Amino acid sequence: MVSFVLKRLALLVPMLLGASLVIFLMLRLGPSDPAMDYLRLSRIPPTVQALAETRQRLGLDQPLAVQYGVWLNKALHLDFGVSYATGRPVLPDLLHYLPATLHLAGVALALTLGLSIPLGMWAARRRDALPDQIVRGVAFLGVSMPNFWLGFLLVLVFSVELGWLPAMGRGGAEHMIMPAVAIAFMSLSINARLLRASMLEVSGQRHVYYARLRGLSAAKVERAHILRNALLPIITATGMHVGELIGGTLVIESIFGWPGVGRFAVSAIFNRDYPVIQCFTLLMVLIFVLCNLIVDIVYAWADPRIRLAAEGAQ
Repeated sequence: MVSFVLKRLALLVPMLLGASLVIFLMLRLGPSDPAMDYLRLSRIPPTVQALAETRQRLGLDQPLAVQYGVWLNKALHLDFGVSYATGRPVLPDLLHYLPATLHLAGVALALTLGLSIPLGMWAARRRDALPDQIVRGVAFLGVSMPNFWLGFLLVLVFSVELGWLPAMGRGGAEHMIMPAVAIAFMSLSINARLLRASMLEVSGQRHVYYARLRGLSAAKVERAHILRNALLPIITATGMHVGELIGGTLVIESIFGWPGVGRFAVSAIFNRDYPVIQCFTLLMVLIFVLCNLIVDIVYAWADPRIRLAAEGAQ
């Protein structure tokens, strides 16, 4: 298990380097001129002399390889530059807004796992019956409905029409309900369908049949022989859902006025604030990669065949 974890950790370095290169090139090779954007946000007239001085100050007059090397060296020292809009260092501002986003994404993840597993089990137990049809119908809506549209719908119903929940801001639990549901609905729908299909597949396997022949109770067979094996695909899907949930906060935070890093990043995207966009994107990649690393470790712990396959490859 230790060698498996170390191997996965070693793979993080080239993955993050590759991601940093892609992020840098996507922004630098875009149609917009960072020097022009800097002057616009600084409210400085974009004269020829001002543009030349700004390009020199920002290092934009250097070759792309040199620009990337300078940026990567500073990033390794946790220096992501200064925001064009605020004039403040980028990383402290992002870290200031990050806890609110992680709080929202964490509640959405708990909601995803807490609802999708019981719903998937309920549907699998009552295959083709009314509960199964209800779960499949809800799951179909979840995978078909964009989260921003669901967010507007929740505000219309529960804030405007009924007045039950606050439409914007961060406060108590009542402020958390609608944005967390809007972010989690698609992921929990996917998980419920995946668990239903996985449980039905596992329940037809030979070891389950033998467990029933040994006289084990239906509850023990489901818990120890069906659910345990059926949860393995859910573990893999959870790593993907983490990225979806954090990415979903970009729009949802703007809709609900949630003071998180997603709302801060959307403002930077509209302003073409390159240092903020670069730092935010790399931070999200880092979170996503670390979450998938945790999922890989949990999966290997739950299924020894993964560890044996990795050792065999060595």
